[in-house]
Amino acid sequence: MNFIHPDFLLETPLAKTLFHQYAEDLPIIDYHCHLPPQQVAEDTRFENLTQIWLYGDHYKWRAMRSNGVAERFCTGDASDREKYDAWAATVPYTLRNPLYHWTHLELNRPFGINDRLLSPQTADSIWDACNEKLAQPEFSARGIMEQMRVESVCTTDDPVDSLEFHAAIAQANATGAFRTRVLPTFRPDKAMAIDCPTVFFPWLSALEKVTGDTVRDFDGLLVALEKRYAYFHAHGCRLSDHGLGLFPMGEVSRESADAVLKKVLADRSATVSVAERDAFQWRVLFELGRLNAKFGWTQQFHFGAMRNNNTRKYEQLGPDTGFDSIGDGDVAQAMSRYFDALEKEGNLTRTILYNLNPIYNHVVGTMLGNFQDGTTPGKIQFGSGWWFLDQKDGMETQMNVLSNLGLLRRFVGMLTDSRSFLSYTRHEYFRRILCNLLGNDVKKGLLPNDEKLLGEMVADISYHNAARYFQF
Repeated sequence: MNFIHPDFLLETPLAKTLFHQYAEDLPIIDYHCHLPPQQVAEDTRFENLTQIWLYGDHYKWRAMRSNGVAERFCTGDASDREKYDAWAATVPYTLRNPLYHWTHLELNRPFGINDRLLSPQTADSIWDACNEKLAQPEFSARGIMEQMRVESVCTTDDPVDSLEFHAAIAQANATGAFRTRVLPTFRPDKAMAIDCPTVFFPWLSALEKVTGDTVRDFDGLLVALEKRYAYFHAHGCRLSDHGLGLFPMGEVSRESADAVLKKVLADRSATVSVAERDAFQWRVLFELGRLNAKFGWTQQFHFGAMRNNNTRKYEQLGPDTGFDSIGDGDVAQAMSRYFDALEKEGNLTRTILYNLNPIYNHVVGTMLGNFQDGTTPGKIQFGSGWWFLDQKDGMETQMNVLSNLGLLRRFVGMLTDSRSFLSYTRHEYFRRILCNLLGNDVKKGLLPNDEKLLGEMVADISYHNAARYFQF
């Protein structure tokens, strides 16, 4: 039997039924990703497998470096074929790493290659077969999305982005030229980077340019940000996303945040203390939470990453190149105080929490119940396994914790969190793991052997919950 086959990861007859009858053919709502909207708008055609598969994939780069592959074959000046060959030589060493599953799922769909495993021995035949497919119209950026039944995608966009490519995609939707909706997500992390002048001030200048405002104080910053909220909302945005190391501590007044901002505006070389940074960041995040509620958006919080650990590589290659890891620190109290501050004034909107450190699983799982208010089913969500946790063990653990401490049936399911048009098999992977988890529970006598009841649960988690929750 081929390694990737119709019943891959499905260990019981019921698991197979649940997947094939209730999950396999459902559309995909990919509510958090990093796809470049320009490539969708221009319907990019990829010249070869490396361009669509290896460009920007820091998961693969980390594995290649661990396998002794030189940087020029990851992010450097090696040819596309040389980079692909370096990856093909690495794949046999990824056994038991989720990359081995992902790699062969992505070759299976959309390329239809499941009769061989990627290795130096098969590299030529797989390269040729995939490149032949990529030359066909249905393997363009849009073509792949439609092949994979992607209904909606939410990209990740800075508040100063023009959203011109989203507008072009919306026009294609309106004319029927393209069926998949591609909506922006508001990612205002740079608004909080008060302690990093090389990031904050160029971003602030860009914000002033797109709004026509001059930011002289904290109130001016909020006015400019709200203008961008309105602009994004008009372009179909219904989600924000906030990347945090940890939640900042404390309830801080506007006056305190204003003092920090005025200090750096007066002297851009001024040192910002840890206390000043935390005060400013807490108040910005709080005001953004208010705006999320005002516009009726869902807010997402990704926390627990320790980024750019390797200084030399960061200076050479920049961020998001594979030198991030899991961080730790105090989470529960700061998270609770932040959400409570919003909830006390009725401004806690729909919220999804993604933790990168698995030690926070039960913190998040119990935090949800503190702020459910009976207005929206599953209003506060435990997000799917993120980044280093979006593999079989991490997804099973997340679903088991949510099952024990909340309502798995209300879960809004999987996303790709990816820059690759080949990553939609992450949804298939998740659906297979979900069905297998339930099938094994029935086999052990932990759940009733009721196909209809469990099938409806699978369909809800795979698609319907997200369709109802995000209000696109």
